[in-house]
Amino acid sequence: MARSVCPHDCPSVCSLDVEIGADGRLGRVRGQRANPYTAGVVCAKVARYAERLYHPDRLLTPMRRSGPRGQGVFAPIGWEEALDEVAEGLLKAEQRHGREAVWPYWYAGTMGLVNRDGINRLTHARGWSRFKGTICVSLSDAGWRAGAGRRWGVPATEIASHSELVVIWGGNPVATHVNLMSHVARARKERKAPLVVIDPYRSPTAEQADLHLAPMPGTDGALACAVMHVLFRDGLADRDYMAAYTDDPAGLEAHLRSRSPAWAAAITGIAADRIEAFARLYGSTKRSYLRLGFGFTRSRNGAAAMHAASCLPAVTGAWQHEGGGALYGQGDLYGLDKTMIEGLDLVDDKVRQLDQSRIGDILMGDKEALREGPPVDALLIQNTNPMAVAPDLGKVHQGFARPDLFIAVHEQFMTDTARMADILLPATMFLEHDDIYTASAHARLQVGRRLLEPLGQCRSNHTVIKALATRLGVTHPGFLMSEAELVEDLLARSNWPDMAAVDVEGGLEAPIDFRKAHHLDGFPTPEGRFRFKADWKSQGPEHAVMPIWPDHLANIDLPTPERPFRLVAAPARQFLNSSFSETVSSRAKEGQPRALLAPLTMRQLGLADGERVRIGNQRGSLTLVASAREGQQDNVIVVESVWPNGAFAEGVGINLLIGSDPAPPNGGAAIHDTAVWLEPVLSGAPAKDAASLTAPQARL
Repeated sequence: MARSVCPHDCPSVCSLDVEIGADGRLGRVRGQRANPYTAGVVCAKVARYAERLYHPDRLLTPMRRSGPRGQGVFAPIGWEEALDEVAEGLLKAEQRHGREAVWPYWYAGTMGLVNRDGINRLTHARGWSRFKGTICVSLSDAGWRAGAGRRWGVPATEIASHSELVVIWGGNPVATHVNLMSHVARARKERKAPLVVIDPYRSPTAEQADLHLAPMPGTDGALACAVMHVLFRDGLADRDYMAAYTDDPAGLEAHLRSRSPAWAAAITGIAADRIEAFARLYGSTKRSYLRLGFGFTRSRNGAAAMHAASCLPAVTGAWQHEGGGALYGQGDLYGLDKTMIEGLDLVDDKVRQLDQSRIGDILMGDKEALREGPPVDALLIQNTNPMAVAPDLGKVHQGFARPDLFIAVHEQFMTDTARMADILLPATMFLEHDDIYTASAHARLQVGRRLLEPLGQCRSNHTVIKALATRLGVTHPGFLMSEAELVEDLLARSNWPDMAAVDVEGGLEAPIDFRKAHHLDGFPTPEGRFRFKADWKSQGPEHAVMPIWPDHLANIDLPTPERPFRLVAAPARQFLNSSFSETVSSRAKEGQPRALLAPLTMRQLGLADGERVRIGNQRGSLTLVASAREGQQDNVIVVESVWPNGAFAEGVGINLLIGSDPAPPNGGAAIHDTAVWLEPVLSGAPAKDAASLTAPQARL
């Protein structure tokens, strides 16, 4: 049995025990018991990882496009020839419009710091357009930091041993970090701790809750304000704690006097008496644990919603108690110096930074999205799939179809994005290279060693970046180092023990004791206090529109008579973003894309389970199968995704309908903030033909 670390985009970053057979092949994958957070638990997707590693459709050789772009027709070529052609394509783009015409585009296909972030070293060394990652945590980070300062909180392991109430707000850990649910299960079994889930639909996590509150998407800030209104009104606020640890409780109380449950009910769609009941339960339970997820922040007002929700344990003083307080993420505990990995000593702030979420606008020449700079004529894409997961897919697909755009993709499968490549390079998986990993749900730093020989001709991201640096004539010490040497450099710069020490311990915890986790010596803000009056100015350029006090910011895509439904594009349990949508077992378990509707909505439309509906807005429309789902409001539609584009009759996925406009204060994708119309598709009737589609979709 060998140790490893799950590399996927999940808060848990699980410690793994991996079986390697006598034949050198991967066997079973289990959660490691030595890590108290993982606690022997791993999701089903990773437990069957051998299916993914040895998948017959895995990319194993470099290839050159030999047919029309997007058809997936490629011919094998050698590595040297492939790398030469990539370098040539990037240099030609530079010659036409300058170095900023090249945009390396990457994300969380692997969470390893060397193989994920090393592409930035090449970006900075060459002076290419820099990458601003906004799809995942821009909004939630800004909202948390505006109040609490830095990202850390109470370890989730305290739930099992001490929490008397657990509130999961805006997350679905049954699907996205199953380990948390094992700690919740212990608290429920040993202390009868109630579980409250706040989510717009009856997710698999909400199905397990003692109380499920389903606000309209984008209204979580109003719910949080109404809860605090009750806490102050009914004497459930801890005034002594607030006097010692917060900035202006009197000002907050005055602000909240008009934010009653009745006020919030009109905004959220949750009955006022249910808001009252939750507030009393939360306020009367000192050891209340608040797990704040990312989902509820993926609205145009997401940062404001996070700040409002994060105020709750500061009002009740839950931070004081073991098993009480909150956790959003632990990322600021590690203190890592990634200068060598990312080439931070080469950063030129004058080089533009382009927003990941706006790739469609950027490729289509939007001047504002391009920061008034040259067009992007070349993409170097690493371990991400914007053709399926980026917002506003109509523009994304049009941009990728540009004949003048050079596209190189380094990937593990023939994704929708890989099909668009001019040169396609096969990538290793986590057991085939060395790397180091941090997490957000816990504070353990972990090393993942190379345990298997790379399959076929697969090469790691780091290996490819080094080879391109040589061809492009750029130098930096990081290009001369192996993956393991970069890990050692990172650890030494950051005052951590060396790689062997981290490895032999199965990972080491970032330093955090009870007082620090619970902020008993003050919050990590300049004042040492939690800020009810949010510090938005430090969080981004669009701070002027943000509410100073916790509040409902009404900048969301509100329903209209023409578009009366609100769409939530939640992650499917078996896919983990688009990372596992290639595997047969994952697709079989998910079945097909579905529009989940409230039973009343189904009846009003005369729909039965399995009948087709079309949903759409100004960006396009899609046909899906409808299914009834209890526990969501009548004008909410949930589509669990991200499915490949080919799973939809129109050949484009659900993100066709989602806008790419940046949310304040510092950008971010409003994935769950979309107003749409819905209509039944008459039985036996064909879907609308291309002539009847909106302009963006008709051009796909």
